[in-house]
This record gives sequence, C-alpha cells and structure tokens, in this order.
Amino acid sequence: MEAEGHRPQVLRPHLHPDRDEKGSGYGEDGEVVVSDELEAVNSASALWTRSKSDITEEQYQEFYKHVAHDFTDPLAWSHARVEGRQEYTELLYIPSRAPFDLYDRERKQGVKLYVRRVFIMEDTEKLMPHYLRFVRGVIDSNDLPLNVSREILQESKDIDAIRAGCVKKVLGLLEDLSANQPEKYAAFWKEFGQVLKEGVGEDFANKERIAKLLRFVSTASEGAEPTVSLADYIGRMKEGQDKIYFITADTLAAAKNSPHLEVFKKKGVEVLLLTDRVDEWVTGSLFEFDGKALQSVAKGALDLGALEDEADKEAQKQVEEASKPVVEKVLKALGEQVKEVRATARLTESPACLVAGEHDMSAHLERMLKAAGQKVEGSKPTLEINPEHVLVKKLAGEADEARAADLAQVLYDQALLAEGGKLEDPASFVKRINKLMLELSA
Repeated sequence: MEAEGHRPQVLRPHLHPDRDEKGSGYGEDGEVVVSDELEAVNSASALWTRSKSDITEEQYQEFYKHVAHDFTDPLAWSHARVEGRQEYTELLYIPSRAPFDLYDRERKQGVKLYVRRVFIMEDTEKLMPHYLRFVRGVIDSNDLPLNVSREILQESKDIDAIRAGCVKKVLGLLEDLSANQPEKYAAFWKEFGQVLKEGVGEDFANKERIAKLLRFVSTASEGAEPTVSLADYIGRMKEGQDKIYFITADTLAAAKNSPHLEVFKKKGVEVLLLTDRVDEWVTGSLFEFDGKALQSVAKGALDLGALEDEADKEAQKQVEEASKPVVEKVLKALGEQVKEVRATARLTESPACLVAGEHDMSAHLERMLKAAGQKVEGSKPTLEINPEHVLVKKLAGEADEARAADLAQVLYDQALLAEGGKLEDPASFVKRINKLMLELSA
C-alpha cells in the first residue's frame, strides 16, 4: 500500500476535449472517444523522502495539514534522515494549537509509521511516549519488515532506537524554541505545557532535559503567565539559599495568599506557585534540579538553613519556650484532629496554618484524590500557631475553658479554609464565629 496522499505520479488516457462534467469524452455520433495522449492527474510524492533544500516552508505546512488533519499552520517541525545501525527518516511537527481530545487517553491519532514509503499504522505508542502525544508527522524506516505488526513492535529493538532518537529530536526542537524563539515557546507552553510536565515522571532518561523546559508562575512573576524556568529561579536565589521552594494549591489566588508564604515574603525569598493538577505528579518525581532540592513550604518543619541568622534561631527558641502553655491548651482542645501543635516563625500575619509531615501526602493531593472518587487515608496535620497574633494571645490568656476550646477550634478551621480545605461541619463553624463575635461586641 502506498503512502496515503503521496502516491507516485499516475497517468491516464487523455479524453476528448468535448467531455462532459464527469470527464467523459464524446465524438460527433455520441460514442466515447479515448485519445492516446497521457494526462498527469497527480504529481505528489512522499515529501519526507526529498531533500530539505528542495522543500519550501509552504510545502512543509501543507503536508502538516494533510497528515495532522489540522487547518492551522504548525508551530515548528524537524526533518532529518538518520543513518547507522537503523536507517529511517523522520518528519515531526509541533502543532500550534491543542486538539479538543488531547486528554482523551483513547485517542487514535499520532505519528504515522511507514516502511519504505508504505503506510503501516497510525498511533503507535512505541514510536512516541504518551507525554509527547501532541506530536504529529511520519517516521519511515528502511529496516523494518513490511508485514510488521503491533506484537513485533512491542519487542523490536529497532523501534526502541527509533523512538529514543525521535524523542531527542522533539526535545531538541523545544529547547531551540525556548532559547531562540521565546514567544513561540510561550505559545507552545500555553497549549501543551501540562502535557509535557507528565514526562518528568514518565521518562526517567530525559527527566533533566524536560525539567529545563518547565515553566511556572512564582512570587516574583509580574502576571499570571508561567514564564519562570527552574534555571531562572536558581539564578535569582538568595545567598545561602540551597533549596527551590514551592507551594501547590487549587488556584493561583489561593497560592499567592497562602499563610505559608509569609516568612518567605518577609525575607524576599522566591517561591514557585504550582496550580496545575499535574504539578503534584511533577514534584513527586522531581526531587532536585541542578543540585538544588525542591522543598514544599507546606510540608515539614520550617528550615531556612543559611537564610536564618543566629539571632533568628535564638528568638525562635525563646518563642517556643514561652508558648508551651498555649500550645498545650490548643492541643487539649483539638485532640485527635491534629498530630501536634507547635509555635512557628513561618507566620507573620496569620494566626495559624496547617502543615503536612515531611513524607506525608500533601493536603492538595489528598483533596484531588478524594474529588476523583478515591478512598484516601489522609494523615493528621500539624497545627502551627503564631504566638504574636492577637487571637493567639487572647486564647493564651483565656481562663474560661469552653471559650478557649472555641477559640482553638476557630484557629484550626480558619487554617483549614486558608489552604483550600473543606470543613466537615460548616454550620458549627458559623455558630462558633457568631457566638464569639457577639461576646466580643457585648
């Protein structure tokens, strides 16, 4: 079977000039007349087999529209002939817009496989990893047998080599766009950034290359567009900073206003704001970049390392010692709702925040899994309180045990809401707030 849409030139007998609209030619007495002249009805060839110097940009674009069934021009493409242990030609395109079924795992379009210009199959997962499912084009091998089947592809070392080579070509193409055409790369990221992020956990061999291509919003960003690379972040790190700090949240507004960021804003330390669903997958697979560990600001005890001077550390010790009575009071009131209560230096404006354990599932991931219908055994959080806040001071001086318990519960509920959590009993929260407001205004 010849390449679809790219057959060799076909000739047919030239019909009499007096033919009708269907192409039939007739003589004077009405009989069909066939001349011995030959007329070319198509002159297309397998575009990828031609030299790049013989192909115009318009021809590349038209071929993309044919092979991808898309009416828009591609964003970029790579055309190369590989020789060596495996001989094949690849013509791969990056689309300029995402198809409507990009996140449909059952979709059947993808890179087309040819063997010596004969179409074999489409959407072969062995040719391109799932995180590059947006790539379109053709791969034409000179080594595979014409009767190749999906079963043979699953065990073919030749296919593995072709796949590895094509993945490198695509990543190289994206690296070139990132370095030399930032506007085009921004357009690519807007359409396919979340899909490319999946590669951090799927493609261990290319994890570092993919990580360099990632883009995020951070506390240093002027707008809401993800333009910050991990290399940009490291280039702006404070002297003595040895970690890449990030926070995950449901929305950008929730991330920007999280209580966990307060001490980082005070010290001028940049924090990445991760709000895509796939970001939990990324941070669960990418533990470091360029020798710098990634650290969630909402997990574990706060450790700013060299960013804290001795005076800060000494002050924190004094605060923890002075806060033991109120910590015990809050822990007694909350009981099994929390793992522990401790005074913290990470808060400067908020009265309290909830912190997950260093190796526990984040609250954001737990909410996503529950929303997807999965049963999750979440771990208890740690409640960190700000001893300098007026609400905590009032709780510390409250002699009435019932009122102190109400204040402690309000602290916990507010911290849960501030990080995007859901109250188990919203009605009781409203009643408790109203009661405290009336008492304070009396």
